[in-house]
Amino acid sequence: MKIGILGTGNMATTLGGAWTRAGHDVLVGGRSTGTLRTAARHGELVLFAVPAPAAPKLAADLADVLAGRIVLDCTNPVEPGPDGPMLTVPPGSSVAAQIATAAPGAAVVKAFNVCHASIWTLDPPAFEGLPLTVPFCASTPAAAERVAALIASMGCTPAPCGGLARAPYLEATAALAIGVWFAGGAARGIFPEPAQVQALS
Repeated sequence: MKIGILGTGNMATTLGGAWTRAGHDVLVGGRSTGTLRTAARHGELVLFAVPAPAAPKLAADLADVLAGRIVLDCTNPVEPGPDGPMLTVPPGSSVAAQIATAAPGAAVVKAFNVCHASIWTLDPPAFEGLPLTVPFCASTPAAAERVAALIASMGCTPAPCGGLARAPYLEATAALAIGVWFAGGAARGIFPEPAQVQALS
């Protein structure tokens, strides 16, 4: 797949490296408008790896280029609060939905936002013998199918979570996980394996 990455931070670097290892054609653009447009034009999939508050405006600025492409939103709209990381978007909203509004011709997928950037340096990402599961939600079935194939190509397990209306739940899950990590806990320990849940039901 041809993938354009908007941003030059840790998520841009580590996901770009993971996709390159998986054999995809990756182009990174950051800082200047020209390089961002070049990267967006390059990709059939375009990753937004920018600060969450900047994502909707960037989508509006590049709406003409993003039309007909799949936009991957890995942002997390969180900021420190007295009780831990807090969401900065209104209840029921999401950065992914804001991107979709700003660039109506694009198919938007919320994905790759739950894990720390360092996880994507693992080849493949796996824990206790199990591949990492990557939850995502997409605005169209075609985008969901394409992103599922991308996730599988990285050695991970795709976990579709429904349409883009469910993006607020993924963003809230990330805020919860970040809070658990910063408190010294293990977020993955919150969720037992499906077989264990079935055994108890």
